[in-house]
Amino acid sequence: MVTNSKLHMGSFLLSLFFASTLAISSVSASNGKTFYEILTQSGLPGGLLPDSVKDFSFSSKDGSFVVELEKSCYVQFENLVNYDQNITGTIKYGSITNLDGIKVKRFLLWRDVDEIRVDLPPSDFIYFHLGLINKKLDAGQFKTVHSCKDGLSSQGSWKDILKVPTPINEVPMLLTE
Repeated sequence: MVTNSKLHMGSFLLSLFFASTLAISSVSASNGKTFYEILTQSGLPGGLLPDSVKDFSFSSKDGSFVVELEKSCYVQFENLVNYDQNITGTIKYGSITNLDGIKVKRFLLWRDVDEIRVDLPPSDFIYFHLGLINKKLDAGQFKTVHSCKDGLSSQGSWKDILKVPTPINEVPMLLTE
């Protein structure tokens, strides 16, 4: 009986060792960095996501990530952006592909952001791919992390309703480059 309990104790300690090894390897995947730091080290502005990141996982092997926000929310940049509670994608240096969970309001319609990229070498612009449409924006507005808002303010929605359509000379910029 004493031998049997030693065997169970040994099995318990071995399983505890493996469990702690797995926990350490999942923490070291992000090397104690915040997701904002991972963005900036990947050549992207840290303010692409709001300040409400609750948890995230990041694979340094393939760049895939899952970000969990405290709740879905909105941030007003040049356009209104909606963040789902869970955002997924793949980070490569200078871009995020396979993006899911971010929408932007353009011409009264919500459009999914499929990809975000910056010029290499870096310039002052950032590009958002919304299906067949590319939107070139000033990267400066994404350098700082913005606070999340719960809903659409009446001021923000009136601005969008009264927004003048894009002039004809800007249409080629909107088409896929």
